[in-house]
Amino acid sequence: MKANLVINQTLLEQALRIGGLETENETVNTALEEFIEKRAGEEVIPLFNTVEYDDDYNYKILRGKR
Repeated sequence: MKANLVINQTLLEQALRIGGLETENETVNTALEEFIEKRAGEEVIPLFNTVEYDDDYNYKILRGKR
């Protein structure tokens, strides 16, 4: 999809340098992919400390059964 965007040139140049990519297009696409991965990963944060584990569960016993 083609789009006309106004992108902060300073940020784009910095991203190009840091990312080590060859084109502005690659840089923008990579930045979008990383943004999506980061935000999707943040969706699990509210789940931290919400799982209750069985006090009798022993993962070491299960490892020995292989």
